[in-house]
Amino acid sequence: MARKRKYWNVQNILSRMCQYNVVFGGRSNGKTYGCLEYGLQEYFKHKSEIAIIRRMEEDFRGKRANQLFAPLVENHVIEKLSKGKYNSVKYYSQRWYLQHIEDKKENCFTDDTPFAYAFALSSMEHDKSSSYPKVRTIIFDEFLTRNIYLTDEFITFQNVLSTIIRDRDDAVIFMLGNTVNKFCPYFKEMGLTNIKTQEQGTIDVYTYGDTGLRVAVEFTGHKKDNPIPEPPKKSDVYFAFNNPKLQMIKHGAWEIDIYPHLPCHYVPKDIKYMYFIKFDDELLQCEIIRVVEPETKRKVSFTYIHRKTTEIKDNDGKYLVYQEGFSPLRNYKRRITRPSTDIEKLILSFYKNDKVFYQDNDVGEIVRNYLQWSA
Repeated sequence: MARKRKYWNVQNILSRMCQYNVVFGGRSNGKTYGCLEYGLQEYFKHKSEIAIIRRMEEDFRGKRANQLFAPLVENHVIEKLSKGKYNSVKYYSQRWYLQHIEDKKENCFTDDTPFAYAFALSSMEHDKSSSYPKVRTIIFDEFLTRNIYLTDEFITFQNVLSTIIRDRDDAVIFMLGNTVNKFCPYFKEMGLTNIKTQEQGTIDVYTYGDTGLRVAVEFTGHKKDNPIPEPPKKSDVYFAFNNPKLQMIKHGAWEIDIYPHLPCHYVPKDIKYMYFIKFDDELLQCEIIRVVEPETKRKVSFTYIHRKTTEIKDNDGKYLVYQEGFSPLRNYKRRITRPSTDIEKLILSFYKNDKVFYQDNDVGEIVRNYLQWSA
C-alpha cells in the first residue's frame, strides 16, 4: 500500500515561537494553504485578521486574488470553522469577505467586515495612513523571485509591516517562497547566513543579541539522511524529463539554470586582464582570456568566471572591482551595465555577446543575480 504524501505543517515552525517565520521549498507542498488555514483559525477563535503581502499590485488583480482562498473553500475549511455560517469568500477592493452562498438567492449573504487585507509592496505609499489594529497574521507570499526585486525592497517590506503592526507586539509574520533563487536580498538584510547550506527538512532559528527578535527558517522537504524518503507526488510523472531545472518542482531543490562552462584549456599567459565581482557575500574572479580555439585554430576572446577563495591583492588599483557598496577608490565600480571607460565597455561586450563562461552553475546564478541588480 502506497504511503500518503505529507504536506507542510505550520505547527512545526510555530513551535519555535519566533516573530518571523521564513519558509521555502518546492511548489504545491502546502505552504500557502497551511498559513491561510492558520490565519482563518485565528480569525474564528480570536477575530485576528490577516494581511496578505505580495510584491506587485498585479498579483491582486483578477482571478489571482479571487482564487486565493479557493482551496480552503473547496475543502470546506471555512464552513467547518464557521460552523456552517459561511462557505465561500469574496474579494473586493483589496479586501476579502466571508460569504454564504446557497442556490436560493434569499439565503446568500456577505459579511460586512473584511477578514483579510491585501498589501502590494509596489504601492505601499497608499496604505501609510490606514490602521489595521486587528491584523495579527501577516503572510508575505512568493517573496523569492527569479525576476527583479524592487529598489530597497526589504526597507519597503519593513515599512509595510510598520503600517500594519504600529506599536503592537502580537503579530506573527510568515514569509513564503518556492526555491527559485537562493541569492535573495532578504537573506542578507535579515542576516540569514546559513541559507545557502541549509539542508532540506530542517529549521534554523536566528537570534539578534538581547533584542528579543527571533527568526525561524524552514527548508521544507525530507532530510538527505532520512531512511524513508518522501513518496513522490502524483504529478511528478509530468516532470520526469532528465533536466536538472525540474528538481525544484519535483523535490524542492533550489532552481538553478544551466550555464556554459569553460570551453577550452588556458594557461596563465592567456589571461589578458582580470576583474572581480563582489555580490551577496560572494567573491568572483573574472578573467578575460585570449587563446587559439583548438578546432578552428582561430584566436578567440571570452570571459571566464570562477570563485576566488583569497582576498584581492591589489595595491595599485589596476584591477576593476564591481560591488554593491560605494567606494571612493577609482577602480571600484558598482554597476557593470553602466560603463564609463574603454575597459569597462569591453567587459560589458562579453556579456552582451554571450562570451561568458562559468566555473559551475552556482557561479552562473551569482552573476545572473548581480546583472539583474546592476541593471
